[in-house]
Amino acid sequence: MKRRAYLDIETNGLSRYDCDLTVIGVGLEKGRKIEVIQLIEDDLYEQRLLEVLGGVNEIYSYNGSRFDLLFIEAKLRLDLKQCFKHTDLMYDCWRHDLKGGLKAVERKLGIDRKLKDVDGYVAVQLWWDYVNNGNQQALKNLLKYNEEDVVNLRVLRRKLGGK
Repeated sequence: MKRRAYLDIETNGLSRYDCDLTVIGVGLEKGRKIEVIQLIEDDLYEQRLLEVLGGVNEIYSYNGSRFDLLFIEAKLRLDLKQCFKHTDLMYDCWRHDLKGGLKAVERKLGIDRKLKDVDGYVAVQLWWDYVNNGNQQALKNLLKYNEEDVVNLRVLRRKLGGK
């Protein structure tokens, strides 16, 4: 049986050379459900991510080929493309004439979000509010945002015709 994982990261900036990973969200498909595991702070290391992905056959991301997987490789020294089959759903979207970021594609396909006012820029602000001010609510909101990204990747794959 094929075991799928959905992966999305959060960072404190766009440069994989000058910025850090803040969250790695992984959604493990388990039948009709998805279990979301989020790695932050002391859990952001190669072996822990490989443990979470244990038994996975394929990883799905959105723009992961150009961002998420490269960031993980730069920061954790782990090339996930060497370990797993990877499908970047952004390119599947392009084949369906769906351009733009994940949120724009979600809107076009009617995929709902609870945190409508949070985007990548706000996610960075939430992280720094947590780090600099100890704001636990900011961290909770960041993790909710990341979880929505991960869960919606599964919804997106299915809407694009993935079984």
